[in-house]
Amino acid sequence: MKNTEKYTRQYFPAPSIQMKWAEKNYITKPPVWCSVDLRDGNQALMVPMNLEEKLEFFKLLVDIGFKEIEVGFPAASETEYKFLRTLIEENLIPDDVTVQVLTQSREHIIKKTFESLRGAKNAIVHLYNSTSVAQREQVFKKPKQEIIDIAIAGAELFNKYNAEEGNKYRFEYSPESFTGTEPEFALEICNAVLDVWKPTPDRKVIINLPVTVQVSMPHVYANQVEYMSENLKYRENVLISLHPHNDRGCAVADTEMGILAGADRVEGTLFGNGERTGNVDIITVALNMYSQGVDPGLELGNMPRITEVYERVTRMHVYDRTPYGGKLVFAAFSGSHQDAIAKGMKWREDHTCRYWTVPYLPIDPQDVGREYETDVIRINSQSGKGGIGYLLEHNYGYVLPSKMREDVGYTVKGYSDRSHKELSADEVRDIFRNEYINLETPVNVIDCHFVRNSDSIKAIITIDAPEGHVDVSARGNGRLDAVSNALKKYLGIEYSNLTYSEHALSVGSSSQAATYVSVTFEDGKISWGAGVHDDIIFASVNALVSAINRKLLSK
Repeated sequence: MKNTEKYTRQYFPAPSIQMKWAEKNYITKPPVWCSVDLRDGNQALMVPMNLEEKLEFFKLLVDIGFKEIEVGFPAASETEYKFLRTLIEENLIPDDVTVQVLTQSREHIIKKTFESLRGAKNAIVHLYNSTSVAQREQVFKKPKQEIIDIAIAGAELFNKYNAEEGNKYRFEYSPESFTGTEPEFALEICNAVLDVWKPTPDRKVIINLPVTVQVSMPHVYANQVEYMSENLKYRENVLISLHPHNDRGCAVADTEMGILAGADRVEGTLFGNGERTGNVDIITVALNMYSQGVDPGLELGNMPRITEVYERVTRMHVYDRTPYGGKLVFAAFSGSHQDAIAKGMKWREDHTCRYWTVPYLPIDPQDVGREYETDVIRINSQSGKGGIGYLLEHNYGYVLPSKMREDVGYTVKGYSDRSHKELSADEVRDIFRNEYINLETPVNVIDCHFVRNSDSIKAIITIDAPEGHVDVSARGNGRLDAVSNALKKYLGIEYSNLTYSEHALSVGSSSQAATYVSVTFEDGKISWGAGVHDDIIFASVNALVSAINRKLLSK
């Protein structure tokens, strides 16, 4: 690409860091989660949510289990102000949920923000001002001390207005554009704010370290977080919060490494909605923890409902490959993947398994409200015998012999290839029924009787022939062998190696039997057929006739 020379590093590595976070292999406990869907997420929508939609989304967030929810920038617009007042006046905020509001460090905005909160039982008031080199030089055109003065002035106003409300609210401060700020300066301004607020054990302060624009690799951010965590004043009374955006596609990595580096809290959104490339996706971070055996403290067991509400009220689409929530994230089209999943599921049925270890599935899809039959095994021209056999067995009760699964697999894949589309489970079932079960063309056996003597069984079969009903008889060492010999006699054909298996249908009518038969013809080709009937003998005859008919039709 051209013009690479106009780009340079926009971040500042943290000084004197030992990278203690890098020695940790996993997160041991969840952070405090704060949803910013209704502020940061909402302001990024092409059509922001109306009051009713925001109320529905707020309820969804409460149901999921968020205890801190940023509800807006109430001084920014009448809609934002009205939404917060509706929540308070209609008593829609549960006692264990804290609402959060955002404000710039400007007196009239701070004053209106505190006015909007009157009557709220629990609230966090979030102060921010930009601190990066680019913002200081290009936007505010102020030296460092004047930027610090802006933050201190806002912090002092917080104390003033909070005192008028009985000191009932908690405080949060963000050095906006933290990742483009010298870590030493970020530390200086945060400590200056903390000196004004003087956090205590029962009124801790949140210091939020936003990745307002992602400008570095995740480990650089983790080092910056570790530096702040080890050098902030009042650290035991400070909650370090993360607010990563996703410009480089690393928001989840920033968050996970930031937690290892000392963060106590995470601000993000469902499915990563937000400005530009979005915020960190809290669902992904939470379920990543879940997949490692850590309870994230959020209820994400009904992902279809969460997705439905999110898409409807935001008018955004959850990408099909979005981790955990996308429609295809558990789907396996590849034949080898399907086979491994099917065998893994069978392993779990046959063994007492403490841990989830099914190949290709990092978590159990049912834990997030997804189904194996519709969400995991998906059939197209790339699919294989394992997945197709799994669907037929678990959805419809057909337990195909291993060799027959391969034959049926090629047949189903052929349909998908010719139609250039994915096949639904019902379409797979219909193909199997139409191609293998109880085939009556060109040969149709409509009845059979048996006579046993001391050393053999005689079968008399009635065939619906073009010239009318024809009775044909033959002997064999069993009923199916006798029927087979009668068919050979009538059709003038030869085949060998007749195989047979049967079972009661486990799905649908339990009174019906399913049988599967294969025969090997003189050209060496094997033909499979299936039979379903209330009578096991007629089911086996139907399977044999179906196998013969499939061979005759293939000529």
